[in-house]
Amino acid sequence: MSLQVILGNFALILFVLMVITGVIWCLDVFYLAKQRRAAANRALAEYDARNARLSADGIKADNSGNRAQLEAGILRQPTWIEYSGSFFPVIALVFVLRSFLYEPFKIPSSSMVPTLLVGDLILVNKFTYGIRLPVLNKKVIQINDPQRGDVMVFKYPMDMSQDYIKRVIGVPGDKITYENKRLTVNGVEVKYTPLDDYLEDEKLVYNKQFEENLSGVSHRILNNANAPTYNRDSVLQFPNNEACTYRYEGFTCTVPAGNYFMMGDNRDNSADSRYWGFVPDKNIVGKAFFVWMNLGNLRRIGGIH
Repeated sequence: MSLQVILGNFALILFVLMVITGVIWCLDVFYLAKQRRAAANRALAEYDARNARLSADGIKADNSGNRAQLEAGILRQPTWIEYSGSFFPVIALVFVLRSFLYEPFKIPSSSMVPTLLVGDLILVNKFTYGIRLPVLNKKVIQINDPQRGDVMVFKYPMDMSQDYIKRVIGVPGDKITYENKRLTVNGVEVKYTPLDDYLEDEKLVYNKQFEENLSGVSHRILNNANAPTYNRDSVLQFPNNEACTYRYEGFTCTVPAGNYFMMGDNRDNSADSRYWGFVPDKNIVGKAFFVWMNLGNLRRIGGIH
């Protein structure tokens, strides 16, 4: 595993920190604390014996405050143990939440405009598609399968250190045709309703906007009237590429078993399955479902459709 992958895998970093702090915490609870207690008992016994001798000789003994200070000083945790013990439960809680329940992400690009904007802070449901082992991302419990129309986060097949977010267009076995910027799924044309043109703030250009109804899931998409249906020169060699047939006006792909076909809602500004192929089930991270903050636009807070 390369250094870049390790540094880009926050879950791995959290796991390592949790293990290190957890080992130190257990070492202290089950061994070092008992050692300090035994040392304190010996010191207190010597302290009491010395005071008893002083009293027998008619000398006033030290007050009890000194005894308490002596005990506290011996029982005090070393700084490195104290900090590790404090951080361990916090790190463990964050690790469990991010690994099995919900993970936050920040939208870095405009490929999902108008559904998601650059700077949106989103939450991803990590368990709806099944329980996976942290770091390894291996599914151990099956719950639900991704459905057409879901907005899904996944590991980019060409670079597993990168997280991508796109919309599920095709599930295993689907025949996806995209011609003249219109989708057909299993021989059925997807319905489009024209909407007002959309001003894309990042580029200050207007794009055609439509409401796309994909298997009952309605969402908005953008089309650039001046852009081609796809750029054939940008198509990469990807696994199962024999399942796709490319033509000048579009392409047709049959989604292999255990894979998904993904596209961005900003159709002419999205690097997606048209170019780098299918997303294997093992790459799935979770389902995006909520925008919890956008520091530049607080009105963005809400559900994802």
